[in-house]
Amino acid sequence: MPIEEAATQAHEAATNAPTAGEYIVHHLTHLNTTGHAQSSIIDFSVINLDTFFYSAALGLLTVFVLWLAARNATSGVPSRFQAAVEFLVEMVADQAKGIIHSEESRKYVAPLALTVFIWIILMNAMDFLPVDMLPSLWQSVTSDHHAYMRVVPTADLNATLGMSIGVLLLCFYYNIKIKGVGGWVHELFTAPFGNHPLLYPINFAMQLIEFAAKTISHGMRLFGNMYAGELLFMLIALMGAAWAGTGTSAALWVGHVLAGSLWAIFHILIVILQAFIFMMLTLVYIGQAHEGH
Repeated sequence: MPIEEAATQAHEAATNAPTAGEYIVHHLTHLNTTGHAQSSIIDFSVINLDTFFYSAALGLLTVFVLWLAARNATSGVPSRFQAAVEFLVEMVADQAKGIIHSEESRKYVAPLALTVFIWIILMNAMDFLPVDMLPSLWQSVTSDHHAYMRVVPTADLNATLGMSIGVLLLCFYYNIKIKGVGGWVHELFTAPFGNHPLLYPINFAMQLIEFAAKTISHGMRLFGNMYAGELLFMLIALMGAAWAGTGTSAALWVGHVLAGSLWAIFHILIVILQAFIFMMLTLVYIGQAHEGH
């Protein structure tokens, strides 16, 4: 009887186990203020709580790391931690100096770019955690096996577009600060085709398209790469789950380990590169706000 009962329980567990599609859909669903999966694509009344929590927590961690480096900085032989932070500071400062020619603006923009760079690296690096680790922990805390949880903030379009919109607002600020309200409005209606009343609507439309295209592509680029990376980690995890469920093919387990290791190594480059690209585009767009057409 015990053997028969164990076999029955194993059969029921296998029957109730989610399919590959259900597994992925569950892991791609956010913990939000509605408490369930959202069918609508756009709903401004819904807040993705997991994205908010992890992005805010990692933002605070970024500020703490930079504060700790500044607090413990010495003029003598630097520690490895101080040397690493100094390398990043000098790298970002050199990039900012070559793009933004206003020394006054660089005093604010360069630290901002450094903070964004480290912040995005930390958010991207959440992808390296085991796919089911934090979601399973959350499910055990809530005692709900269907609780949702996503841990990579940059794989949420709301987060990346929110950051790119923040950069857009900074571009508006520096356009007004450098050129004045009148000078910027004049540029909106006279560039790029010239100062003629018949060209004013065309010029203004082109300016709006330029701002929209830069902002959307700025956020979409980071989101697309991190979403694809997260999805690949889930597919690789399914290989291991398939082997654990059947236990019939050792090749599946080997493939799972190799694929996971190789993709994690390659993903390190993506994590850093996407953070660097977002930072550089932030500097470029703010630098363009300092220049006239």
